Amino acid sequence: MNVTYRNSRREFLRDLGVSAAALPFVLNLPGLAAADGPRRKQRLIVMFSPDGVVPTTFWPDEEGEAFTLKESLKPLEPFKDKTLILHGVCDRVRGDGDAHMRGIGCLLTGVELFPGNIQGGSHTPAGWSSDISIDQEIKNYLQKDAATRTRFGSLEFGVMVPDRADTWTRMSYAGANKPIAPIDNPYQMFQKLYGRAKDQENLKSVMDVLKDDLDKVRAKVGSEDRKILEEHATIVREMEQELRNGTGKNMEHAVPVVEPGVREDNDNIPQISKLQIDLLVNSFAADFARIATFQFTNSVGQPRMRWLGIQEGQHDLSHKPDSDTDAQEKLTRINQWYCSQLAYMAQKLAETPEPGGEGSLLDNTLIVWTNELGKGNSHTLDNIPFVMVGGGLGFKMGRSLKFGRQPHNRLLLSLAHGFGHRIDKFGNPNFCGDGPLPNLT
Repeated sequence: MNVTYRNSRREFLRDLGVSAAALPFVLNLPGLAAADGPRRKQRLIVMFSPDGVVPTTFWPDEEGEAFTLKESLKPLEPFKDKTLILHGVCDRVRGDGDAHMRGIGCLLTGVELFPGNIQGGSHTPAGWSSDISIDQEIKNYLQKDAATRTRFGSLEFGVMVPDRADTWTRMSYAGANKPIAPIDNPYQMFQKLYGRAKDQENLKSVMDVLKDDLDKVRAKVGSEDRKILEEHATIVREMEQELRNGTGKNMEHAVPVVEPGVREDNDNIPQISKLQIDLLVNSFAADFARIATFQFTNSVGQPRMRWLGIQEGQHDLSHKPDSDTDAQEKLTRINQWYCSQLAYMAQKLAETPEPGGEGSLLDNTLIVWTNELGKGNSHTLDNIPFVMVGGGLGFKMGRSLKFGRQPHNRLLLSLAHGFGHRIDKFGNPNFCGDGPLPNLT
């Protein structure tokens, strides 16, 4: 049956006696959302992979709508009309630290690193970034408005990110000297989102604990809301089961004791990536957050993709010269694998209807895949990869654009403006030029 919600979703649920633990499952039901007034949701995911790309197998030769996806981007073929590829966007930020450090530390902040004592490959050490990152800037903007505020605001996912905290391992910043650590253990993320589980071995079902609360809501909402509630509960049960089945070595990785970035036992990366993507999509469906980052390893990342038949570490391969055709072919396959994860993320979002709205989650979500370098063996910060998939910010998709060395600060401004956050500068104001990048909309 249908009900009239007197004031707000939270007041209605409070009067039902529903616990706070049940709120993540019911606050996004369309019938309840109507109580707070309709408003299109917008979401952003920034996905990071390290060590640059092979330009000849990555960038389309053409500009405009008639472009061909090269080998590295082939997994995006089903989403070509929802893809926007930006060539010529460059990290112009200089200062302390080597290119890898500035590449990741300035990627989302657009501003210099503080001086510090972390020594990289350059003559000057560096510290943390000196200002907030764009994901957190947009998060704060959304959280100030009750209509766009969510439980977490933002979520930071990782896949085999080293446990140490240094400039190479952090891309998201709450402010100057305030790096945000991604969560790269799906158990920890699951517990953050849903649970009060005490440990992995004795993971108690979240749904069993909440059964009475959810039954109260089912009795008071319409058939559409009941259907969505059942679907959401099913997803969570399946995730619980998958996590239980994954206990043991496949879900754990030891603190590294070798050189920075090396992970010698990382054959579980594909499994962890899938679990984290599934959790991310489910968190968006539940409206836990509208901003997320998804970080594969770290700057100077050294995964060994043995599941692709590649034994060498990625960072080692990225230093090989262009004349080393074997290394170039392997790096192409590595970036193609990262792209396949982007395609899986897009597919999951596309398969998930927008709760209480029109279209799918992908229609209202922009994924931005990026990197700390343009090319690994030259350590260039020119032509940083920015590949966008989805919708949500009003950008015209299905195109390949070439900008000719525009500062990436202008792209960061474009992301903010896409959310209606009309700031005129972000990061170092010297690189904000004439404002947001042209020709995106």
